[in-house]
Amino acid sequence: MRVANKTLYDSITVNLGRVTSSMWKANEVVSSGKNINHISDDPVGLVTVLDLRSSLAGVEQLERNIETGTSWLKASEIAFTQMNEILSDTKQLCVQMSSATVGASERRAAAELVEGNLVQLLSLGNEEVGGRYIFSGSRTDTLPFSLDESTNPPTLIYDGDHDPFSVRIGRNTTVEVGRDGEAAFGAPGNSIFDLLIDLKASLESNDVNGIQQAMGELDTAMGSIRSLISNTGTKILRLETKTAILEELQLNYTDRKSQIEDADIAEAIMKLKSSELTYQAALNSSSKVMALSLVDYL
Repeated sequence: MRVANKTLYDSITVNLGRVTSSMWKANEVVSSGKNINHISDDPVGLVTVLDLRSSLAGVEQLERNIETGTSWLKASEIAFTQMNEILSDTKQLCVQMSSATVGASERRAAAELVEGNLVQLLSLGNEEVGGRYIFSGSRTDTLPFSLDESTNPPTLIYDGDHDPFSVRIGRNTTVEVGRDGEAAFGAPGNSIFDLLIDLKASLESNDVNGIQQAMGELDTAMGSIRSLISNTGTKILRLETKTAILEELQLNYTDRKSQIEDADIAEAIMKLKSSELTYQAALNSSSKVMALSLVDYL
C-alpha cells in the first residue's frame, strides 16, 4: 500500500518533535542539575519536594529560635553567676563589719562598697541581649529595675511583667528563656536589691544587729541565685539536645529532597548524549526519506 507524502511528512514531523522534546528535557536536567523543572516532570515528586521544603523551613526557624533562646539563657547564667559573686563578697564584708573591733567610721566606708555592689546588681538585673531586657518578663523593651531616689532609703521599682519571654522549639513546645524579674529576685521591698539597700542603711547607722541579720538573708539570697543558675543550665542542655535532634532531622529532610529533586549528573549527561545521537539519526533518516521523488521509483 502506497503511503501518501503528506502522511509520511506528518509522521516524520511528529517523530522529530518527540525526539527534540526528549533532547531538550535531557539538556534542561543537565543544565539545572534537577530532575524536576516543571510540574509535568513529576507531579507526585514535586508535591513531596514542596512538603520537604516547607518542613526544612520550619526546622530552620526552630533552629533560629533555639539560637536566640540559647544566647538569652547563657546571658542569664553569666548574670546570675556574677550576682552570686557580688552577694558572696557582700557577705564577707558583713562578717568583717559585724566584728566588735570595727568602728562606725569603718562601717560608713563599707556602706559605700555596698552602694557599689548595689549598682552592679541593678546593672545585671537590667541585662540585655540584642537590645532586649532578659529579666522584664515579656516586656522585653522595658527597663525592668530602677531606683526611686526621691525616697530615703531609695525605693526599688519593677516595670516588667510576670510573663517570661519564651521561644518555640517544637510544634507545641516552648521554653521560657527570659525571666519574670520579681520571681527571680524578689518583689520590691523584699528583693536582693532591697537587701543591699537595707544593709547600706545599717552600716551607715552603725547598726550591728542589722548587719548580722543581713548575713543570714544573704545566704538565703545566694541559695536562690544558685537555684536559678542550676535551672538555667538545665534549660541550656535541653536546647542543645533539641538542636542535635533538629540537625539530624534537617539532614534527613535534605537527603530525601535531594533523592527526589537532584539529578545524577553523570547519568543525565549520558541521557543527553543518547538523545543527541537519536536526534541526529532521526534527522539523517528523515532527510533521506523526504529526498525521494518519483524518479527513484522508475
